[in-house]
Parts: sequence; C-alpha cells; structure tokens
Amino acid sequence: MKRHFSWLMVWGIAFGMIEAAVVIYLRKIYYPNGFDFPIVWTDFDVALVEIVREFATLVLMWSLATLLHKKLVNKIAVFMIVFGVWDIFYYLFLKLFLDWPASFATWDILFLLPYPWVGPVWPPVVVSLGLIYAGYSILDEHFKGRDIIIFPKDWLQLLLSALVIIISFLIPGKSVIDQTVPQHYPWYIFVPGLSWGLIVFQNRLNHQPLR
Repeated sequence: MKRHFSWLMVWGIAFGMIEAAVVIYLRKIYYPNGFDFPIVWTDFDVALVEIVREFATLVLMWSLATLLHKKLVNKIAVFMIVFGVWDIFYYLFLKLFLDWPASFATWDILFLLPYPWVGPVWPPVVVSLGLIYAGYSILDEHFKGRDIIIFPKDWLQLLLSALVIIISFLIPGKSVIDQTVPQHYPWYIFVPGLSWGLIVFQNRLNHQPLR
C-alpha cells in the first residue's frame, strides 16, 4: 500500500507542477501586474483551449485510475488521491514561483466547467485533504483484502454532498460572468456539505459488512 500510495503522490505532484506551469504562462500574458479580480476575458480560442484542457486533466486522472484497478470504488479512490495531491501542490508551486496566493483567503477561479467556480483558496484545499483521506482509506482496506462496499443510499448522499460543495463555488462564480470582484463566499453552504459527506463516508468505513 505504501509503495502504491507513494507513486500516486509522485504522479499528483508532477501533474500539479504541469498545471502550475500552464497557469504561470497565462498569468504572465494576461496579468503582468499580478492575478486579481475582475477576471480578464481571454480570446474565445484561448478560453476554449482552457476548457478542453481542464476536461483532459480529468480524463488523464480517470485513465490512471482505470489502469490500476478493476473495481469502481478503487478507481474512484485513486482519482480522489491524485486529484487532491494535484490540487494542493498546484497551489504550492504557484506560491513558489509567483508568491501567490497571498493567503488561504485569496480568491481564485477554480474551474470553468460547466460554469465558473470561484472561491478562496482554503475550501478547495480542505476538499483535497478530505479526498486524499477518503481515497487512502479505501485503498488501505483494499490492500488488506477488505474492499469497501458503498451502498446506493451512501452514493446518493455522497453525490448530494458534492453537489452542495459545488454550489458554494458556483454562487460566487457569477463574478466571472459579471466581471466583478467576488465579495462573499458562502461557507455556511460549504461546511455542512463537506461535513455531511465526511460523516457518511466515515460511517460506511466504520460499519463495513463482515466478509
């Protein structure tokens, strides 16, 4: 398990560097004085490439997961680990090369599909830590010969939890469309959504059927 997890960490860190490099280039072009809101509109062809690149990133992560495991829950575990590591080290590399973000409260545009996601840096970092924890827990059980069984009602609750978290990013995402500076992050939506998901997962982890 340790070797497996270590290589997933390496993959996530390396891809975090690749992602940071692309963003560094874009910011040098569109934000020569430093990234800030309101967002600068790019040319349509550049924006389209960015959207396709984001989708391709998800495809690469899922492809890795599919190559490593056969069971869906284990594939999702790999995806969660590499996604979480990638996202955290993306910010670490931006801090290293651009001295950005200034703090965990700094606003960032997080994602573009299917609508801009906007929030301070701290919520995606917290989500990434949760994803790494959940993914590691699932694979740890797998390598101990006890694959986790997640029932349909659990999947539904976890998906609803993810949806609530996403909504907390979509609400301030309107600032990108309006070309304004986001003023308020709905943490009171984010925190219950994340907590709910972690509770559901931990409950399933602690009450696995005997095999």
